[in-house]
Amino acid sequence: MEDDFELIHGSGNVFRDFGRPNANVEQARAIIAAKIIGILDECKLSTREAERLTGVSHSEFSRIRNARLRRFTLNRMITILEKLDEDIEVDVIFKPRHASQQEVHA
Repeated sequence: MEDDFELIHGSGNVFRDFGRPNANVEQARAIIAAKIIGILDECKLSTREAERLTGVSHSEFSRIRNARLRRFTLNRMITILEKLDEDIEVDVIFKPRHASQQEVHA
């Protein structure tokens, strides 16, 4: 059996690669959610224990664990990280999408 596969390198943002609107925001939420999940796992915290520790509803932690992130703003997710005693530093990089757009803004 011969498989015909074409290897395509992704952009580093799976949401962009699949043409999702707001791909950059979705990627940022996914990265922050992964950090929150990592902290919960590292500290062996259930969603109820995390609620007691932070005052954030256990249902919000449950949504994060299940990658149901649409209801979360980046601000809310960063606030949750802070309540988990994490310092946050955010770097934002601006790049033109296409050369033609660069000419328009120049």
